[in-house]
Amino acid sequence: MNKQPQVTEKTRQRFIEVFCELYSQKPIEKISIQEIANRSGYNRSTFYQYFTDIYELLDAVENNLLHDIKTELADKELSMHSVQDALSCLDKKEHLLALHALLGDYGSPRFLARLKRDIPMEQYLNLPQNHSLTPYFIEFYLTTTLSLFRLWLQRDKDVSPEEFIKLAENLYSRGITTYTKE
Repeated sequence: MNKQPQVTEKTRQRFIEVFCELYSQKPIEKISIQEIANRSGYNRSTFYQYFTDIYELLDAVENNLLHDIKTELADKELSMHSVQDALSCLDKKEHLLALHALLGDYGSPRFLARLKRDIPMEQYLNLPQNHSLTPYFIEFYLTTTLSLFRLWLQRDKDVSPEEFIKLAENLYSRGITTYTKE
């Protein structure tokens, strides 16, 4: 049976969207394939045409997001004082649903590990590759950035993206003392 590529991709994307919505609300162990299929408007057998199980679906979500991040950052340089490109890469409509799921209360702890492993932060942060403290710098940068981003998402983006990026840049360059003196 020949399927139209647009229909196939639309169906696959619908499964991903529904999974991310559910994963934002409950642990992966509590999500059933039947529930994903029902909410997607497809049969359970259709789900199996795209994914073997929920964990393969989770892999697809992570892989898609990591691929997009790598692609976006490929031509950009980051520094410890400028997180704008990294945050603007994450603040795209197509990424937000996945990020809500992966960084949410029930999210994937392995996503951060994959992010660290798959994206060579040393080159984006202009860090020495063989320095003994480099892993600490990367850990600080990634966990802080993702935690701030997660909080911003949880607070329904209560400040504009520009204000959020300025806040993050100020925190990296000056710390919180600037804000505690106000």
